[in-house]
Amino acid sequence: MNRFLITASILIVSFSTSYAQKDKFHPAIIGFYNLENYYDTVNNPKVDDDEFLPNSERHYGTHIFTDKVERLSSVIGQLGTEVNPDGVALLGVAEIENDTLLNILVNSKNLKSRNLKIVHYNSPDIRGIDVGLLYNPKYFKPLYSAPLFVKLPGGSKESFLTRDVLYVKGVLDGDTIHVLVNHWPSRSGGEERSIPARAAAAGVAKKVVDSLMALNPKTKVVIMGDLNDDPISPSLTKTLGAKGNAASVKDGGLFNPWVDFYKKGIGTIAYQDSWGLFDQVVVSKEWLSKEQTGYFFYKASIYNKEFLVQQTGKFKGYPKRTWDGTTYNYGYSDHFPVYITMLKKVK
Repeated sequence: MNRFLITASILIVSFSTSYAQKDKFHPAIIGFYNLENYYDTVNNPKVDDDEFLPNSERHYGTHIFTDKVERLSSVIGQLGTEVNPDGVALLGVAEIENDTLLNILVNSKNLKSRNLKIVHYNSPDIRGIDVGLLYNPKYFKPLYSAPLFVKLPGGSKESFLTRDVLYVKGVLDGDTIHVLVNHWPSRSGGEERSIPARAAAAGVAKKVVDSLMALNPKTKVVIMGDLNDDPISPSLTKTLGAKGNAASVKDGGLFNPWVDFYKKGIGTIAYQDSWGLFDQVVVSKEWLSKEQTGYFFYKASIYNKEFLVQQTGKFKGYPKRTWDGTTYNYGYSDHFPVYITMLKKVK
């Protein structure tokens, strides 16, 4: 606890000198990471996983799989530790084939001591990739969870099936919170054509938010995921109604801390020498007040350390991806992880 308080006290100096001297805070880290095609090496006849098998063109066997686990777990193990040595309290993940893979991940040597637990459901996505939630039981206790089906409009995508939205209600160190983990439909087939598909996925999350806020406009909600849209895209600004200016968020509304990052050209994924900021964590207004007994939003961060950046070749400067075509690149993911720091006043 003392280490947490010392670190958090340093962290909040920017509030004001008198404020920092007056109060101490305990931090909690909430993040998201797209794990980029985190498949096992066993054929599942119910999904299209043929390219991630030992006899495929990728030669996706034990050696590559083991290295992939090592790399992903090393990144997850470092997220937020400059603020809290325990690392993430909550971490949403995407592009995972099944719950077995999540259990392998949390029990790897880089993460085993954290005692992380998982929430996961199989999605109807044709590629067999799902979303999930990792949580540290020291901080978070799940009370209820469910997969929420996303019905896609006709003509918006080649497939009518996509990833479910994962809903988890739980208690974060005394705060009752609601978490929605998302992986919205991609832009493959054309960005304009697929806009209605992402709007449909955003609509599923918005329906949950509206229902919760109708009961209590002070509800704490976290919407996280690979949204395949930027913070200024209509799915965020119109469907969700998320605002980049905290002062303009009304009761029951949503704040998107990634708008300023995007406007400065900072992103989490690169394509054709252009940065996108698809990986986001959006929070409801109740997280914004610093004058409360529970956790409040302090800071958003993109984890883009040098070792996660491709140093050579055609993707130089991009996130160091797992694959270069079908050749194993000894990378991590084509997305940078993101996280937000929450602080709680310690009496």
